[in-house]
Amino acid sequence: MKFKNSFISLGILLFSFIAATILGATVSSKGYSETYPAVVCPPTLPGLSSAISLSSKKTRYQRLSNRSSQTVPFNVLRYPVIKDSLVITSQGVTPVDWQSRSGSWAGAVLCTGPEQTQWFVGGRSDVTSRGRLIVVNSGLSNAIVDVQAFSEKGKQPLKSLNVKSKSYAVVSLDTLATGDRDLVVHVVPRSGRINAFMVDEQGAGLKALGGDVVNSFANARKVLVIPAVPNQRGKGKTKSVSSHTLRIMTTSESGASFTAEVLSSDGRFIPVGFSSRALAAGKVIELSLAPKISTSSFALRITSDQPVVAAVSSTVTTNSHRDFVWSTPVEPLEPMKIAITGLSPLVVVAGDAIAVKVEVTLINGKTVHATIKGSDIATWRAPASARSLTILQTSKDTFASALVISINGYGYFPITPGSSLTRVEIPHSNIRVLNP
Repeated sequence: MKFKNSFISLGILLFSFIAATILGATVSSKGYSETYPAVVCPPTLPGLSSAISLSSKKTRYQRLSNRSSQTVPFNVLRYPVIKDSLVITSQGVTPVDWQSRSGSWAGAVLCTGPEQTQWFVGGRSDVTSRGRLIVVNSGLSNAIVDVQAFSEKGKQPLKSLNVKSKSYAVVSLDTLATGDRDLVVHVVPRSGRINAFMVDEQGAGLKALGGDVVNSFANARKVLVIPAVPNQRGKGKTKSVSSHTLRIMTTSESGASFTAEVLSSDGRFIPVGFSSRALAAGKVIELSLAPKISTSSFALRITSDQPVVAAVSSTVTTNSHRDFVWSTPVEPLEPMKIAITGLSPLVVVAGDAIAVKVEVTLINGKTVHATIKGSDIATWRAPASARSLTILQTSKDTFASALVISINGYGYFPITPGSSLTRVEIPHSNIRVLNP
């Protein structure tokens, strides 16, 4: 009986200890808020015209100079921008801004969220340059931005910009490396909600030599893929009227060695002079690229032993006048949605084994589905009445960009998200804070 009472007492004591532990434990539960940051479109500089493609008339925006947080709907699917930069609440849909100078050139650029770093491979700083670098601060506080230029002569003096809140600064490219021909520009904000854009225009006296809007990319990499390089063809099966120039630089302080490979429907090959080519640290070089192919576009894959930045400049002709296009590297393709109202782009996809499922929403609200398949490179033309393109599913290590032709010129834009979904923890109350 004595042992029985002892076991009962021990059991009660053990139960009390377990109950006290459970009841005294702090229950931790976390909630998160997921949002897409607002994206920023570039301003329209004097003499240029601009129109933003949207996927919905209900998409809301505010002008950069607006100090309040109030937004208004566009009420149209293609919005002309007279001057000021726009801040757009696009909810994960990437708008495309089409800029042009009448009868001279045209180009396309993505409207993007705030950037931590941007590389621009394009533009000149010699006597033919009429280009500008535009730095937009969409935040509510002043910003300091470092602009580091490189040229064929090497690293240039650092230029720091003070950009007031809700405003933008315009820098002439010929002030970044005066007299030099080949530019690479690295934009790094120290503070502020910063987006940078580059307009590359060239001219000789009163003669316009074309222009483009140069799309940026975030990081130098050992492997770069440029999916869509336009290759205009003349008469004859393999005769090309386009000329191409690869501009490339390594960010390594010890130099680099790179190989460039052309991907086309005519085959995959390494052009003469593009195998194990040496790069000096910090110096920009240009190499003429003339692949003998019969296709209207090709891709370029660059493999290096050190991180590099690169882009391809291509001469084109539209409506009997000369223009040029900057084709830039892109990130691997992922599910996303991009607005293409009024553009009808030729989508060019590069990869070893391409299998991309897309959904197109038309202006009348109907949807069309398609699958883009191929090896090395595949092309697909979006319908003229399309207002948005959604990437539903994609194969591994696949890259995509788009080419657009208009009466004023030729344009290129990468198919990549303008902003990424961000997650913020929601603070929650705990009664133990008030009653410990």
